[in-house]
Amino acid sequence: MNVGEKLRYLRTIEGTLRGLDREMTQQAVSEAIAGELGATISQAYLSQIERGQRRHLTNSTRMALARFFKVHPGYLVDDPEGYHDELTSDVRALEDKLDLWLISGAERFHDDPETHGALIKLAKHPDTRRCLALIGAILDSPDLAQRLLQVLRPELADETLVRRRVRS
Repeated sequence: MNVGEKLRYLRTIEGTLRGLDREMTQQAVSEAIAGELGATISQAYLSQIERGQRRHLTNSTRMALARFFKVHPGYLVDDPEGYHDELTSDVRALEDKLDLWLISGAERFHDDPETHGALIKLAKHPDTRRCLALIGAILDSPDLAQRLLQVLRPELADETLVRRRVRS
């Protein structure tokens, strides 16, 4: 993947993380970087990067984009030919992949705000894998999920009871 493709991908993810129903535009990224970091990267410069007209970033641009998108500055370079990120075995890289997968899945449930929101919250949690392990443990415990729903979300617990009766 080249740096332009990575930048487009990061704009898409950032839009979702910020609760937008779409990717962030280049202009929005430019304005957000100026407002949040005090750095200046023009929309035209971002466009040149994404179109491949600027294959190498200045150090200040790379650092500002890395801080804004919360990625390692080394991510913002072209991948070497033959590089496959699926071979990475680092636990943090796996957690990042899981978070990106959850965000991607959340977009598929855009019309279901409850599911969409839950997937985004899970992806934003600092320890997604442990959250999923906890959900697994809850589901392994008989009736624990239903009891938790009754306490934490009684309106959903009633729906679940109705569904169980219909299935029986």
